[in-house]
Amino acid sequence: MRIAQSVRALVPYTPGEQPRSASVVKLNTNENPYPPSPRVADVLASFDLDRLRRYPDPVFTDLRARLAELNGTTPARVFVGNGSDEVLTLMARAFVDDNEAIGSCDPSYSLYQTLAAIRNVPFVPSPLNADFTWRTPVTHGADGRPVALFLLTNPNAPTSVRYPEETVAAFARAFPGVVVVDEAYVDFADASCMDLATAPGNANVVVMRTLSKSFSLAGLRLGYCIGPADLIEALYKVKDSYNVDALAQAVALVLQQAEHDFAAQFLGRAGHPKSAEVDGRVVLEQGEVPLAVQEQQHEAPHDARLLADLRPEPAQPPERRRVGAPHAAFARERAVCKLPAAFGAGGRVGVCGGQHGAFEHR
Repeated sequence: MRIAQSVRALVPYTPGEQPRSASVVKLNTNENPYPPSPRVADVLASFDLDRLRRYPDPVFTDLRARLAELNGTTPARVFVGNGSDEVLTLMARAFVDDNEAIGSCDPSYSLYQTLAAIRNVPFVPSPLNADFTWRTPVTHGADGRPVALFLLTNPNAPTSVRYPEETVAAFARAFPGVVVVDEAYVDFADASCMDLATAPGNANVVVMRTLSKSFSLAGLRLGYCIGPADLIEALYKVKDSYNVDALAQAVALVLQQAEHDFAAQFLGRAGHPKSAEVDGRVVLEQGEVPLAVQEQQHEAPHDARLLADLRPEPAQPPERRRVGAPHAAFARERAVCKLPAAFGAGGRVGVCGGQHGAFEHR
């Protein structure tokens, strides 16, 4: 059996650990600590099981129409995927030729580099400023290959920094390839770039959303994107036949119908509250909430949002200083977090979770 050389050399993406024990505090995958809307249970209870013997709608007709309506666009500019990760994979297939490259900010979502390796094209990281703010991205690799697809998480993960819409728009205007604005965490921010995607003259900006974070549906796997009709059509050409199952479509449709005013009322651009709750869905505080991690006296509260600053001493490399001990401290408290090497954040570890009432600000 032959394995492609690019696959043999591939360093796979490492998903966050999913411990089986209910006593473990999960801080490693940015999952919402609150349950989904009660309407999800209603959908599951009333779902006609006879629908499961048939293949689902391959083009998600009803859901696309609703998402288009909510975002002020047409169904031809909407694509739905089996989680936003699938949408990213399809973009790497559809928008990048073999002699081109994929780029993103550095640090950012570590899957982006893996997607480039799977596509067997170079990955071109664009370093951010020391405070993680915007720096004009690199548009060519060291070998001269142009970046055809730039993946921009906004607000960024793991830094939580949001890049202004005007900054993204200016970059997209000057960039000859496709700019994907990954808005997985947009419901925790005070602005969005969706207007760039729906603008009549837009030729290269695609905005992507997910139900995994603010909707508390990471286990359902549904994401979508909105952009120019020709780019969306290309995604339909390369997708699997029935990529979004019937249950996911039904749940997503009900949530979008029932909570259509959520963004306007609670995340809306007229004043973002510190927190809000609607039908079991909660928006937590915006921005970083640092909590110092001490090597000897670290405590991992079971109900707190943490940003563990594990920056090494200047003279010590990250792997030799202050990484192992705090990680062990998390383990002693039966909490799971990501190591800095997981996303190249200069020694920092970002973890979040817990109940709203126990948030601790330092």
